[in-house]
Amino acid sequence: MGHREDLLVGAKRCLLEKGFLRTTARDIVKESGTNLASIGYHYGSKDALLVQAYISLIESVGENFDPALGGEVTQPAGTLERFREVWAGVIRTVPESRAIWLLSFELMFQDERIAEVRKLLAEAQRDGRSGLLAMFSGLPEADLDEERVETEGRLYQTLLNGLMVQWLFDPESATTAEQLTEGLRRVIQETAKP
Repeated sequence: MGHREDLLVGAKRCLLEKGFLRTTARDIVKESGTNLASIGYHYGSKDALLVQAYISLIESVGENFDPALGGEVTQPAGTLERFREVWAGVIRTVPESRAIWLLSFELMFQDERIAEVRKLLAEAQRDGRSGLLAMFSGLPEADLDEERVETEGRLYQTLLNGLMVQWLFDPESATTAEQLTEGLRRVIQETAKP
């Protein structure tokens, strides 16, 4: 690995151990075995490096959401059964991704203290919406139109964030995939009434 990759790996370790706000450039250098100048050369700033590290961590968690990866998808896209399968895949990842989700919430509640970081993360959220929609719809991300990503993708992203709050706060009382699916089924049933 070169310095760029070493920095990214070191930054990921620091994020998981110390969080975003407590990680210093020197922490990253120590963890990566590189030097301070490498951060600026490869990423522009410590914050930009940490954002890339965070995005990489989130992407790795998101890749594990998809039940298709483990050959577990048995239901066609667009069905309530597929909805349940995908949410079950998401929930299954919570124990091993807890530190990453806690980091996500640390970043959410920093207001304007890290405005540059928030801007970079907001830009990355579109990719998250697109990835979630692809799992539920069964379509490749490249085939998803902008309107669908900005409507259905936002719905899935909102559900994901709320679900993660529940699972981080109290796993014993958190909503299950089955409960979420039954809730949706009932909403669909109610809205179909004349």
